[in-house]
Amino acid sequence: MALAEVAQRQSAGQRVWCVPYARTLSGLEIRGDAKDWWGKAHNIYERGNEPVVGAVMSFRATGGMPRGHVAVVSEIVSDRELVLNHANWNRNEVSLKMGVKDVSKHNDWTLVRVESQPGQYGNFYPVNGFIYSNDDGSKNRISFASAVNQRNAPRAITASVSQSQDD
Repeated sequence: MALAEVAQRQSAGQRVWCVPYARTLSGLEIRGDAKDWWGKAHNIYERGNEPVVGAVMSFRATGGMPRGHVAVVSEIVSDRELVLNHANWNRNEVSLKMGVKDVSKHNDWTLVRVESQPGQYGNFYPVNGFIYSNDDGSKNRISFASAVNQRNAPRAITASVSQSQDD
């Protein structure tokens, strides 16, 4: 469904943004810039520092990312590594199965590095935490041990979207 929305935007000559992609993929009904999702989720969705498949990782705004960023957890590799699907990390592209490592001092996912190329991790990015969908009343928690036993090493796959004007 989220990729179908990307294709529609592409055919209409529109830019692909992280917010509508994460909203469609996760089912969270939050609007506005990614930097505001963490606050807007308060008292509506559960939030926390534990990665869960289907949860939205909320990145803080930075100088290089003034509007923040949101991405959806697709797999958990270990207690300090996961895989994301997201849009516009690379301008106007959807990135699937992109690895992320927790590099925070207290192992609480407040600081991460994102895979820029398969096996290569880039800059440090501050994270608010994870926003969990309330669709079925649970967080769909998958234990780290079972997730590690069921997956292969992450590989970043990027789908190009045509260049277009900013929304």
